[in-house]
Amino acid sequence: MTTPDFVIVGSGAAGGVIAQELARAGFRVVVLEQGPYLQASDFHHDELATLYRFALTNDAATSPSTFRKTTADVARPGQAVQYGRLVGGGTAHFTANYWRFHESDFVERSKLGAIAGTGFADWPITYTDLEPYYTKVEWDIGVSGLAGASPFDPPRSRPYPMPPLPVKSSGVLFERAARQLGWHPFPAPMAIASQAYQGRGGCQHCGFCEFFGCEFGAKSSTLFTAIPRAEATGRCEIRSGSYVVRVEVNRRGHATGVTYYDAQRRERHQAAKAVILSCNGAETPRLLLLSESSRFPHGLANSSGLVGKYLMFTGWALAAGVFDQPLNEFKSVMVTRVLHDFYESDPARGFYGGGGLDARFDFMPIGFALSGLPSDTPRWGAEYKRTLRRYYTRTMNVACHGTSLPLETNTISLDPSVKDAWGIPAIRVTYRDHPDDLALMRFLQTRGLELLAAAGAQQTWSFPVSEQSGSNHLLGTCRMGSDPAASVVDRDHRAHDVPNLFICDGSSFVTSGRGQPTCTIQALAYRAAERIAQHARAGEIPSGA
Repeated sequence: MTTPDFVIVGSGAAGGVIAQELARAGFRVVVLEQGPYLQASDFHHDELATLYRFALTNDAATSPSTFRKTTADVARPGQAVQYGRLVGGGTAHFTANYWRFHESDFVERSKLGAIAGTGFADWPITYTDLEPYYTKVEWDIGVSGLAGASPFDPPRSRPYPMPPLPVKSSGVLFERAARQLGWHPFPAPMAIASQAYQGRGGCQHCGFCEFFGCEFGAKSSTLFTAIPRAEATGRCEIRSGSYVVRVEVNRRGHATGVTYYDAQRRERHQAAKAVILSCNGAETPRLLLLSESSRFPHGLANSSGLVGKYLMFTGWALAAGVFDQPLNEFKSVMVTRVLHDFYESDPARGFYGGGGLDARFDFMPIGFALSGLPSDTPRWGAEYKRTLRRYYTRTMNVACHGTSLPLETNTISLDPSVKDAWGIPAIRVTYRDHPDDLALMRFLQTRGLELLAAAGAQQTWSFPVSEQSGSNHLLGTCRMGSDPAASVVDRDHRAHDVPNLFICDGSSFVTSGRGQPTCTIQALAYRAAERIAQHARAGEIPSGA
């Protein structure tokens, strides 16, 4: 068998895009994915199977992770990280919020100055560098939205390819109340087709978006977009059920391929001229740390000592309100209106950070019954049933999405005692939110409660803002930078230490953005694929084969 030009680990937001772009550019690619290769017909509305039995995500029973707040604490087993475990990765089941980062996100350190005790830094690229690739994401993957609807939007070279999705009851209430408060709501940009697009049908408004796969193919997942196109070239093989445990290197320190377990748990080796890691911000650093050797005693690509460090979850808070009339928010997509009035960091608030608010209903029926009602609601008996029956169709949420500061003490490492089902050390998360992150979340949550009151909610309530113990936004653990001593990859996503190893996923983020990273992950992936192809054609990637 001919050795492929590239082996890509992961098929999600970044891996799927890079596979498509490199295969279209004429390179031979093998993509290794932990999870199964499902089709639209395999998806369903089973809340228990999907959310509580981890049908589409990593399962703690086979892929455990542990959590601790500080290195002085004992790490306890749990579900500290969550990610898509199937072809398409998290794009198969994400909410599909597709905000671009703003210009300030890339240069905040220059604008605001240092923040003591953090790794706050500028990116080595700017919004202008990335703008063409944001546009490519929106048109190639398929994003619905309305250009120019927000006065805070960064410049763009092209409008969205599809109009916004129809507004929901929550969106109407959100928009009216926000305008009453002097704020600037706008149609949410969503990676869901609002109409037929590139051979895919438009959204059917079934109501099962967040955490569920789309049985209509309307969600713009790499499963329905980039992956089929990559395969159509005849130069890309998607190999599901492939659990990669090590990147192999030769005596020159060049990557020669990867070792993985196949679906029958047999150990295999996939040789390649170059390796691309697009696992996620937890599995990518884990794989690098597992790939230690005499040449790389502290883990592959880790001469800086920063592999696994500066983990960012992004901030999150939720407010709720119940209304007199049914809203029936269980229908259609999750989000139809959003605002960015509080996006920029404002020193007058007394803390760093900013973010956005959106209108939604963030619960499925079982989840709402267990944790969506006000805290003073009885949890058993006739009053509980009455409240549940009334509130389920009349409740909306305001979700608050915000920044997380990069702290070197927030890390992904290898647990010394807990192992996964393959006998490999589990992911250990050490994480504690910076006080500014918590202050921001409380600030945004208060704005959400103000908005719900202005919308006429009969009752409002909030969910406690507390230190996070897990997330599905996994960012910053192999940060991008120009200085090899202060970063893991360069501006083209090439590892400083290994010239034929590339890393592109949420791990390369320098700052967190405002809580919606996927559009930026994909823009980076389009840019990385272009640069990798250019380097390969110029003979600038040494072969490990």
